[in-house]
Amino acid sequence: MTTPFVSRLRMALLPIALALGTAAGGATDVGALLKAADRYRTGADNLQVETQVTLLRQDGSVDKERRYTVFTQAQRKSLVLMRSPAEAGQKVLMLGDDFWLLLPGSARPMRITPSQKLLGEASTGDIATMSWADDYAGTVVAEETCGARPCLHLSLAATRKGLSYQRIELWLGQQHHEPIAADLYVLSDKLAKQARFTLDKPAAPTRVDEMVLVDKLGANKETRVRYLSRQTRQVPDTWLNPMFLARNPTLE
Repeated sequence: MTTPFVSRLRMALLPIALALGTAAGGATDVGALLKAADRYRTGADNLQVETQVTLLRQDGSVDKERRYTVFTQAQRKSLVLMRSPAEAGQKVLMLGDDFWLLLPGSARPMRITPSQKLLGEASTGDIATMSWADDYAGTVVAEETCGARPCLHLSLAATRKGLSYQRIELWLGQQHHEPIAADLYVLSDKLAKQARFTLDKPAAPTRVDEMVLVDKLGANKETRVRYLSRQTRQVPDTWLNPMFLARNPTLE
């Protein structure tokens, strides 16, 4: 039987064990944990992801809903096509830390930031990018319990100033390293959003089906980002050129 003393001893020794595991290239290496967690959200480079974003009122009813086609490509490149009638023809292009908004009828791309909102609490960075393994470094804080599941609490710091969130407190399942929840902090170190993730099969997860974002700077409204489908697709290089997109409003 595990005594309270043994439990406290385990918690005290956890950082040492994690550090030794990292030095040896073990499963507790933070980079490996983040790569595993990223795979549940994206799966691989060069994907087409059909995405539905729903903004909920405080009573849980639907306020607005939008559809997006997101092409996530290698080397931190992404293209978002807005599919709903209210935004028809609009596109967002991300090349590393550079973001452009392309509007129908405009001859010039418009520079934007990754924190610019698409709908509700879903920003361009939330939809088009945010690779934990590529963009963050951190440590394992503790072994905790998330509901009924044992999990690992990671504290992450952004490796560049251009990211939407400068600090993330992230919880991963201990056995499969699937993302469970995250606290997202902006540059001022204020808690901007809380995210929770719904997996396809909680006992043996293979992918994230939905991310729920809760606004912590305002009225605690919820925005649900649902991933309707994923398929491998590499887009032409020309699609990743802002001036080409401005001159060619219709791609498909």
